[in-house]
Amino acid sequence: MRAEVERLVEEIKQSVGLLRRHLDVEESTARLAELNKLAEDPNLWNDPQKAQKLMQERTSLEDALSGIGKVERELEDNVGMIELGEAENDAAVVADAEAALKELKKEVARRELEALLSGEADRFDSYLEVHAGAGGTESQDWAQMLLRMYTRWAEKHGFKVEYLEEQQGEEAGIKSATIQISGHNAYGWLKTEAGVHRLVRISPFDSNARRHTSFSSVAIFPVIDDSIKIDIKDADVRTDTMRSGGAGGQHVNKTESAVRLTHIPTGVAVVCQAGRSQHKNRAQAWDMLRARLYEIELKKREEKAAADQAAKTDIGWGHQIRSYVLQPYQMVKDLRTGVQTSDTSGVLDGDLDEFMASTLAQRAFGTAMGEVEDVE
Repeated sequence: MRAEVERLVEEIKQSVGLLRRHLDVEESTARLAELNKLAEDPNLWNDPQKAQKLMQERTSLEDALSGIGKVERELEDNVGMIELGEAENDAAVVADAEAALKELKKEVARRELEALLSGEADRFDSYLEVHAGAGGTESQDWAQMLLRMYTRWAEKHGFKVEYLEEQQGEEAGIKSATIQISGHNAYGWLKTEAGVHRLVRISPFDSNARRHTSFSSVAIFPVIDDSIKIDIKDADVRTDTMRSGGAGGQHVNKTESAVRLTHIPTGVAVVCQAGRSQHKNRAQAWDMLRARLYEIELKKREEKAAADQAAKTDIGWGHQIRSYVLQPYQMVKDLRTGVQTSDTSGVLDGDLDEFMASTLAQRAFGTAMGEVEDVE
């Protein structure tokens, strides 16, 4: 085999070895057998929440173990095809097998990143908040563009999106919004997006067609389940009710169904107006508040990088994690990893995986995803 291909094969083997050690294949196989036995218990679904958690763990282990086995088989098969093609002087077979190895390297890199999503909260669903920065209509329109971008990202991954709160701008866009994104490892992926996002474009609201810079912030926190205990004293929480805003039927703006909870010691505030009843919104708001306080504690324990705290700082210059330039040229660049693309329309339509993967890789390996995956 060519030296380049030998190097590629060795890299894949090393990556598989890292995956096996990270997963602890022997222990995980034993745990999977235990979970399979528990899943056969007819009384399992007497406790639906416990059963769902068990089934999620089983699915995750099955996917990880079968994935390693699949990579090992494909590696062996393609190395065999290359050796056979070289022996028979069949360049086409060799080329196909080498191309398959390059794709396999990308698959292994993806699984390495998936393996990194083993933090305490990574498996949870995620709340996502968008807040417009200073700048009035410009920033509010940008906030709405960001909200659409993350909604499209979630839809492309088959995740469920639920709108919990939205405050409309005076002329266009939104001042703020909160959505819940539900899916496998939703928080683990989305946590890389917390921070300030900067937009440069020719303003559609400026009659002189001047270039404007706008800022909006994104905050991410996990939807925690009953296995995470967060104690909050009632006396530490102020409750306010208000009329729901935004588009809706006859119910909207006629009853004070929207609920805002403010945790006085930390200043953390959450708003929920998704439900038609104040009771439902209050329960949802308490879940959101517990999640926010848990996320704060989680960041303290995990000693998050400064970029993750950007959403807690001023929404403006010096705090952005990513720039989206639409004029005078087309470029989206992540200021943490250096990953960039000229496909601005694709990014704004939800193509964010490269940015998320690169940030995860940088945190874990000290290198951007592009360097990890460079097999060309």
